[in-house]
Amino acid sequence: MITLNVTDREGLSHAIKTAPEGTLMEAIRDFGLTDEFALCGGHCSCATCHVVLDEAVLPQLSPVSDDESSLLDGSDHREAGSRLACQVPLAATLDGVSVKIAPTD
Repeated sequence: MITLNVTDREGLSHAIKTAPEGTLMEAIRDFGLTDEFALCGGHCSCATCHVVLDEAVLPQLSPVSDDESSLLDGSDHREAGSRLACQVPLAATLDGVSVKIAPTD
């Protein structure tokens, strides 16, 4: 099991314990943080699963694809650590990572 430290859109912190499999979006959704989150179900066709990750973890992830970058470009809240949670596979190396769900656009 790994722990994800997720801050929701209201600023509340949640420690999500999950197996290091699937995607970050699935872990957040399965925990119950679903208010306007991941509306496309993880198909990289919307930006409702926009999260901001601790920048220290970014080198451990695959690069942002052109599709993901285009969707993030449409957000007024894009930051250096912005990713779509549906494009972030869970792994043991993400144990303890800080994740903030971005505001809705």
